[in-house]
Amino acid sequence: MLKKLFICLFVFFIHNHEPADGQKKKETLLSEKVTQMMEWTSKRSVIRMNGDKFRRFVKAPPRNYSVVIMFTALQPQRQCGVCRQADEEYQVLANSWRYSSAFTNKVFFASVDFDEGSDVFQMLNMNSAPTFLHFPSKGKTRLSDTYELQVRGFAAEQLARWVADRTDVQCFVLIMTSGQMWNHIRGPPYAHKNPSTGQVSYIHGSSQAQFVAETHIVLLFNAAVTMGIVLLCEAATSDIDIGKRKIMCVAGIGLVMLFFSWLLSIFRAKYHGYPYSFLMS
Repeated sequence: MLKKLFICLFVFFIHNHEPADGQKKKETLLSEKVTQMMEWTSKRSVIRMNGDKFRRFVKAPPRNYSVVIMFTALQPQRQCGVCRQADEEYQVLANSWRYSSAFTNKVFFASVDFDEGSDVFQMLNMNSAPTFLHFPSKGKTRLSDTYELQVRGFAAEQLARWVADRTDVQCFVLIMTSGQMWNHIRGPPYAHKNPSTGQVSYIHGSSQAQFVAETHIVLLFNAAVTMGIVLLCEAATSDIDIGKRKIMCVAGIGLVMLFFSWLLSIFRAKYHGYPYSFLMS
């Protein structure tokens, strides 16, 4: 009887402590990986990886961060002119993200050169360079996680839009949609003052350029439209008082209509000849 009791207690102890120990080890390993990635990023915005680093920090779990990798051939014996140009734009993007105020440890930029990681190229059945891939923090890679280089080109702004679309870091997406990354890359003035009239312009008149103030305005308008959509969703699904739901619905409609109209008017001002408008010309 005592022997059976001892066995039951032993099984109970193992059953209740092994998962906790396993979870603790997993958290420790994840913390070590994130710390190492942050240390590398502090030295170089684009982390250089070989096969071992790729398998450990990109392929092997646990991982709660996304990794964008440029597969290239930059060594002298295999130097690729297109790779060199793409690498310059990629460096601009990575530096802009690294030194922006929204930088987090949820997105990292890395590169794998063929001569330093030919085994990675073979693992991924990759036979061309440059190639950009996104490895999400959760789940498997999809077709859209491969950058369409031939369609989009390798300009830093195009790469930034793709990264914003693929990552689940909301602040990064907000930066991309407002144009803040363009500011980091190109360094435009905050606004423009006409020397003859003294009039200050906060919106650039061309679709090929923008001011920093313009970014702040667009960011505010996007946030207001988003808030309006949230209010409408809450009004439709919430269990609160019907009177409050009506107020939320009216406020949501007002925010979406007003600020979307202002966004459209900015678009019309930059893309001359655009035929559509809403509320405001």
